[in-house]
Amino acid sequence: MLFQKDHRSDGTNRQKRVYAMFELAYTAVDFAAATLFVIGSIMFFSEDWQTQGTWMFLIGSICFALKPTLRLARELKLAAMGDVDDLAKRVGRD
Repeated sequence: MLFQKDHRSDGTNRQKRVYAMFELAYTAVDFAAATLFVIGSIMFFSEDWQTQGTWMFLIGSICFALKPTLRLARELKLAAMGDVDDLAKRVGRD
């Protein structure tokens, strides 16, 4: 099943590298979302900046939506990197 094999310690060096790259992207998106929400919150204290603050919230929300997308993309990429037999067994097609 997807999301169960630990590619941080198991798998080939290439799989570990792909896993690490996706984790870096995930962390960067998470940091960007949090930063945008903090900036948006500060902007909401001033009526002059509320529209820009709303845009910050929207962009931050999009970043939060990217997080599960990145995790799914990572798992699909890792599954395509040679774990097909194991993947087939997990879905009941041995």
